[in-house]
Amino acid sequence: MKRSSTARRDPLYASLGHMRHANALARLHQPTESLRAMSFAEKTFGRADGVRTSAWISFYNRAEFDALSSYVWTALGDHERAESCLHRTLAAIPDDMVRNKALYTAHLSLAQARQGEVELAAGTGRRAYEMLLPASGSLRTTRTLAVTRQVIEATGTKAPEVVSWIEESRRWI
Repeated sequence: MKRSSTARRDPLYASLGHMRHANALARLHQPTESLRAMSFAEKTFGRADGVRTSAWISFYNRAEFDALSSYVWTALGDHERAESCLHRTLAAIPDDMVRNKALYTAHLSLAQARQGEVELAAGTGRRAYEMLLPASGSLRTTRTLAVTRQVIEATGTKAPEVVSWIEESRRWI
């Protein structure tokens, strides 16, 4: 990122590059390098306050930064931190961005399931699905909910609300 002229001029561009690099490193099981890249992303994101940037990167705000951070934490296996990032993301996303809210709510459900909070995960998963518009075609959201269901099923829980969600989710995932 340091060699890119765009990254030197635009801190948001640099931050996004560092964040994507952090995610890739986390998925390659290189936690130290991933955390270093995420630290660079945080620092360069902080320098973006008051800087005019291109319209194409206007999507990359604090909510998106936190959402991408949650992906890194998930890849590193720190689901509690991922959950925290997702709560901040969901609090910051405008209500009219329904598809994004549904996607990040599905990821929240998965983070909760991976922490063993299966009842909470089932309720969150239900909320995520209810947010989806019937014709939205959001495969990322439904795939995330399918993984959530697999994680929950693997626990073998017999809690009625969880069993109900598992059965219900089989109809729409």
